[in-house]
Amino acid sequence: QVQLVQSGGGLVQPGGSLRLSCVTSGISFSDATMGWHRRAPGEQRDLVADITSGGVTKYAEAVKGRVTISRDNAKNTVYLEIHSLKPEDTAVYYCVADIWKSGLGFETYWGQGTQVTVSS
Repeated sequence: QVQLVQSGGGLVQPGGSLRLSCVTSGISFSDATMGWHRRAPGEQRDLVADITSGGVTKYAEAVKGRVTISRDNAKNTVYLEIHSLKPEDTAVYYCVADIWKSGLGFETYWGQGTQVTVSS
């Protein structure tokens, strides 16, 4: 069974830092593109960052310079570090795995989501 289990969310003061983790099972993690998306209240879910199996990263303009995505293939885990947190970063953050399937394209799996609240 495919599982993406997230941890590390919570309440953080503006200017603080946070590290989110996503532990996967049931997938070929080393072959997957991993990413983080977020959905703020009343907004659509948008990309925060992703990282390919080869380690190529991509960041949303809103977080570029404050966010680092990384992966540990030995632990089947992807991380998201956020620094200089702003109230605008408040959202539910979702881990996502994209796996290429021959004849189908990408097969997508989502974590359960974790709340990040930035407030003083």
